[in-house]
Amino acid sequence: MPTAMPRLRTERLLIRPFVMEDLESVHRVLSNAWGVSSHKQEDNLPARERWLRWTVANYGELAALTQPPYGDRAVVLMEDGRLIGSVGLVPAMGPFGQLAGFPVNQGSHYRFPEVGLYWALDPEAQTRGFATEAARALIEFAFGELNLGRIVATTEYTNAASIAVMRKLKMRVLRNPEPTPAWFQIVGLLEREPDR
Repeated sequence: MPTAMPRLRTERLLIRPFVMEDLESVHRVLSNAWGVSSHKQEDNLPARERWLRWTVANYGELAALTQPPYGDRAVVLMEDGRLIGSVGLVPAMGPFGQLAGFPVNQGSHYRFPEVGLYWALDPEAQTRGFATEAARALIEFAFGELNLGRIVATTEYTNAASIAVMRKLKMRVLRNPEPTPAWFQIVGLLEREPDR
């Protein structure tokens, strides 16, 4: 199993590790993606810098521990090198057993972590298929190189854009009967095809 994720290239995108020089761009992009006001963006710059330092250091630390390459990756437009978002894989613990139709480990009361896929794009880059393209590249890496059996993605009931991306990725979209936690209201499930 690889402990480092190579740079992934799609038709229009480069998915690469973040570097500290990305701070201003990633701060603007993620603040816009998450709807933070301009005033609040300035207040959050030191927090975003701490997050970026941790993210960059995490690549090497996970590799040193022979762990999968979890974490955020930069989504960059190939045509002009502009950073437009973030995509990544993370361990995901959640009450998956309460979702009708979710494959659970029968007879076990233990919670097993799933591998969660996530994406965030600058609103200026949305509605052009970039989130689907970036997420698909990570899915191919996760199934092909990491040999994962399934991937999940989660969002709120009202996040129509993320639900649409889940459907474009051919995820089975499951609705949590419980409204909390909010990030777990909708779960996309994608299982690896047997021949992969």
